[in-house]
Amino acid sequence: MDGDTDAKAPATVWDVRLRKLLRQGDSQFELDVSFQTSAQRVVIFGPSGAGKTQTLRMIAGLGTPDEARVVVAGQVLCDTARGMVATPQERHLAYVFQEYALFPHLTVVQNVAFALRRGWKNPNKAIADESVQRWISTFHLESVAGHYPHQISGGQRQRTALARALVSNPRALLLDEPFAALDKGLRRRLRDELKALQMQIQLPMLLITHDDDDVNCLAEQVICIDGGKVVESPATPPELRE
Repeated sequence: MDGDTDAKAPATVWDVRLRKLLRQGDSQFELDVSFQTSAQRVVIFGPSGAGKTQTLRMIAGLGTPDEARVVVAGQVLCDTARGMVATPQERHLAYVFQEYALFPHLTVVQNVAFALRRGWKNPNKAIADESVQRWISTFHLESVAGHYPHQISGGQRQRTALARALVSNPRALLLDEPFAALDKGLRRRLRDELKALQMQIQLPMLLITHDDDDVNCLAEQVICIDGGKVVESPATPPELRE
């Protein structure tokens, strides 16, 4: 028997179907996005206003679709046809915002630990949680762990946001234009860092961007969106084909 006969097809990592009619005044915008892929690193690519952020927010549970089915790594997070809609907390997806959304009154280590907090109190400045220290070390933030966001560089702010996103061991990582606020040289370095980290920890990652360089560096699968629709979805960017 041919050995390939018994080979299992790669498991589906992302299975997403979203529909939403958005109205503002006399204008309306219809989002109708569907894709299914076994790729771990997926980049949703398109111009500003294409519907990328709305797509990401609805996957995370931060937006309300008219119809949706969202399955990540085999876990059904939303299926409106069955009346099943998990809360953002129940979805356990890490979300890194474009401007990072760090708390200005908390230090780097407190910002990272915030994802693990219980109750209403902010994390202690001297927190010694092992998982917090692991990600502080992973992103080389030891020297600025006691600094506040306004005291650190753009790259360090992004690394802090990533550490905070990953410290709670999420099901997947969602990123909204994560390099847009950085200069070109720093963007290149941080892309490489993010790709190496994802390959090391094998965490599904979905990133939205309008930057070709993000696609060329990070994408295993590209989902092209324009006008709220998937207009092209090549299996692999030409630059990544062997």
